[in-house]
Order: sequence, then C-alpha cells, then structure tokens
Amino acid sequence: MDSIREHIKKKLSLLPNQPGCYLMKDKDNMIIYVGKAKNLKNRVSSYFRGTHTGKTARLVQEIVDFEYVVVGSETESFILEINLIKKHDPKYNILLRDDKSYPYIELSKDKIPRLSVVRSLNRKKNKTRLFGPYPNVTAARTTVNLLNRIYPLRKCQIYNKRPCLYYHIGECLGYCTHAVNLSKIKQMENDIIRFLRGDHSLITKKIEEDMLRQSELLNYEKAKELKELLDYIKITLVKQKVEIKEDVDTDLFGYYIDKGYISIQVFFIRDGKILERISKIFPIKIDEIEEITTYIANFYHRNFMLPKEILIPDIVDETLLEQYLNIKVTKPIKGVKKKVMNMACSNAKIILDEKFELIKKDEERTIEANEELRELLHLEKLNRIELFDNSHLFGRFSVSGMVVFIDGKPSKNDYRKFKIQLDTDDEYGMMREVTYRRYFRVLMDNLKKPDLIIVDGGLGQIHIVREVIQSLNLQIPVVGLKKNKKHNTSSLLAFDPIEEIQIDRRSNLFYLLERMQDEVHNFTIHYHKQIRSKGALSSILDNIEGIGSVRKKQILKKYKTISKMKEASIEELKKIIPEKVAINLHQFLEEYKYD
Repeated sequence: MDSIREHIKKKLSLLPNQPGCYLMKDKDNMIIYVGKAKNLKNRVSSYFRGTHTGKTARLVQEIVDFEYVVVGSETESFILEINLIKKHDPKYNILLRDDKSYPYIELSKDKIPRLSVVRSLNRKKNKTRLFGPYPNVTAARTTVNLLNRIYPLRKCQIYNKRPCLYYHIGECLGYCTHAVNLSKIKQMENDIIRFLRGDHSLITKKIEEDMLRQSELLNYEKAKELKELLDYIKITLVKQKVEIKEDVDTDLFGYYIDKGYISIQVFFIRDGKILERISKIFPIKIDEIEEITTYIANFYHRNFMLPKEILIPDIVDETLLEQYLNIKVTKPIKGVKKKVMNMACSNAKIILDEKFELIKKDEERTIEANEELRELLHLEKLNRIELFDNSHLFGRFSVSGMVVFIDGKPSKNDYRKFKIQLDTDDEYGMMREVTYRRYFRVLMDNLKKPDLIIVDGGLGQIHIVREVIQSLNLQIPVVGLKKNKKHNTSSLLAFDPIEEIQIDRRSNLFYLLERMQDEVHNFTIHYHKQIRSKGALSSILDNIEGIGSVRKKQILKKYKTISKMKEASIEELKKIIPEKVAINLHQFLEEYKYD
C-alpha cells in the first residue's frame, strides 16, 4: 500500500496545470472512473487530499494508478471525456446504462401513411415524422390505437391483393384494391399531426358528434365506447399548459441536490405544453456541475432525439453543451422559461424528498450487503459477481444462464444465454461447458473479469467450475449457494477446503443472495421455455402436410415460439405458405395444448 501511495505521489507531482482528461485505475488495471478538468493537477490531486464520503470514498479506496491526456481546451476535454466513458464504461461514471429507450409515435411519409410506435430512431428524417418521447409506452400504444380507430389509415406493412379485416370493420379504406382519395388522406394527416402536437379539439369534437349520433340510433354500447375514448383524451393526454409561445421543441433540465444525491427532472415541452417528464436520481461523486453536464450530454446518446433547444440550470456551462450537441442551449434568467425551470427544480426536490428513504434503504440492502459479502469471503474488492444456473428437460433443450450483479444490483445488459452444445442431462458436463466457454472468451477478448463466481449448486458444481478456472490460469474465487429441503437458500459454500457458512435469514446479505439466486433461476428458466417452445414448434411443423424443410425454416424464422404462431391469423400465414396449408396449420394450433 505504501508503494502505491508513493507511486501516486510521484505522478501527482508531474501533472501539468492544463486542461485534459484523467482515467482512474484499480489493482486489475481496469479503468473505474473517467473525468475532465480545466486544471489536471488541481483536480486529480483533490482525490488524494482531505476526506471523502459515499461512493467517492469507495472510488478513492480502489484507485492504485491513473493516466491522463492533455488537450488544448476545456471543450476538447469535455468531448474526450464523453468518448472515453462510452468506450470504457467505467463503473463509477453515471451513464444511462440502466435507462430504456423510450418510444415515439411515427407517422410515415408514404403516399398512404401508417401510424406506429417505434423505439429505434436511426431513421431518415425525410421518410418519417416522429412525435414524443413517451416515457409511458402504454399511453403511446393507446394513442396510436385511438387514432387508428378514428382515422382509416393504412394498417398493413405490405399491400395485399384483397381487403383485410380492417377494411370490413371500417378502420381502413381498402387502399390495396380501391382508388386513393389523396385530399382525404392529406386531411387525415393534418388532423393527426394537430392531435399529436397537443391540439385535441378536432378529434374531441369528432368523437362527441359520433357519440351523440350513436346514442340517437339507440346504439348505447357504441356510445359508451366513444365516451371512454373521450375520457381517455381529457384525462390522460391533455397535459399541463405552459405559456411558452415559440413553436419550438424544447427539453428542460431542472435539478436539486441534497445529502450527497442529485435529482434531475426533465420536461419535454412541445407546442407550449409539457408533453412528458422523466426523473433520475444518483449519488454525486466529485462535482455536481460535472455530474449534471455529463448527464445532459449523454442523455441524447441513444434514448432521445435532439430537440431544437434545451434549457439548462445556471450552474452548467452552456458553451460546452452547445458545441458538443450542436443545438441551441439557453439558461433561463427571467420570464416564463425561468418559471418553468423553477417548477422543474421544485419537482426534482419533491421526487428526491419522497424517494430518499427508499434510496437509503436500497443502499443498505444492496451496497452494504455486497460489502458484508466481501468481508465474509475475505476479498480485496467485490464489484462484479457472475452467477450461473442450468436447465433442461430429461436431457433435452439444455441451456445455461449467466446474470451479473454490480455493487449488489443486477446489470441486465451483461446477462448472457448459453445453448448447451451437447444435449445431455449431465449437470456437471453442462457446467463445465458453459464456464469454459464464458471464461475462455473473457481471456481471448480481454473482457471484464468478475471478482466472484456463484453457482446455483452444491459441492460438485463448485469443484467443476474451480477446475475450469484453474485450467485457464485465472484467479477468480468460486462459491455456491446451498438450498435446504424446502428448496430455499440456506447457506453459502466457500473457501478451500469448502466450508458451509450459515447466513442470518433476516440479514440484508441473505436478502441479496436470495435475490441473486432468484434472478439467475428465473432468467435461465425463461430462456429454457423459449428454446423448448421453439423445439416443440419445430416438431409441430413436421406433422403438417405441405410443410417441408424450406417452408419450415421460413416459419421458424418469422415465428420463434408456439404462442406467437398461435396469434397469427390465416391471412398472415398465407404470406408464407399456401392457403390450404395455412388453414390446416391454424386449425392444428387451435387444438394443440402446450404447457
């Protein structure tokens, strides 16, 4: 430890008083944090003087070395920092790794347009119109369904040779066989765009008129259905009005800081209305200004389209963001925009106040439990844990699953599925195959190594995995989770020779281990069901006359499981196979029972 301190002290003395980026490393030479600085010497030195708390303290404890890159300006250091974070994905940097990509509503620019919900934004702007984002995916889908019912746009992706069901129920004008009224289509497009931009008056009036007409015709069920649609629009879709008059898509970032945590509130303002909002809470490591700036820059990495303008708090450097994002960045000083910024900051405070006790409890049940496990096993560090489980059905459809926990929390992007190459009910053979495949690749591709491997099995499983790890010349501890007669987690099997360690069922550590065991089991079982269903589907197709190897391959490619196949209509099946074969297959599936 003294030699490490002396090494760092010497490197600190050589740091220049210039802007740049620094990369903190742990004992395994892994990059655990990337930061930027106007003055490298001052910023990097600050890590090794004074006292730190929370995640900053844990970060400093793990640092055994650092690198740095000198650049010409703070803007260059900011851009380099973002790129280095994307490249190395350091565990102490806050990226949107846990965030999902939110859906948008797409109105295509085809001659006869289609409405749909999309997540991928890698589309050419001249071929589509996107509205959103919609953090509530249910609201997005319900809105599309609502508009598709009111406006008879095209529903199918390809033109059929005859009208489909939507034509017969009045939700399509039969564009595949009937003449196209372009003026009518243009009017529908304009109405839909007005609705999606927040003007619901036209559709509200249309539904009210239709509801009154159905009521006069004594069609009360239809009138009730229209009343429910009207309520949905009035209650769910009409958002809070703000008096921002510019017709500009704007995103606004408010924040609040308390007790070492930062709460960020994002408002999506479209046509003077707050369309949606999202919240994010995370611990501050070094500098709140850097945390907010980096968060905003990474916000548009994959989840969201860039608006025309973003509004930011006054503590953030707008020049950096403007140059990096290449859009207008503004700090509201007075007027309506400042009021909305204050409202966003107030909401950020409310969210943090409401969730702080839950956050503290979560910290205790995850990070502190993870630290308790590290101490129990006498490990120097315990950041990444990989867990394995196997599943098969009488030696068939054999699979394994691997889940990853980082600092006591699941890292779903790192989960992996393994289809066992040798179809066998040999549990030991399965475990040997999957762990060898996993850690041979870790070596060959220089992937992140875990600090601990947990197998959901007994002594035999542990010995097998340890043999594999030793054969690859890796130094990774392997432990197992033992279950009692009621199939509940009861103890931990660890050390060499192996000892059985009893865990207090009321402790946070027991909660963490049980959660891990449930997670890997459920993940593996879900994958096993997918494989089993695909195998059963393949067997079903062998029993249908008219389906040979070519058609079988086409069907399996389109429909991965029996449940998806059962949802397909005869019309859909006819796109792949002849009508008579499609009818036979559809009838067989309706009668087929599969558990």
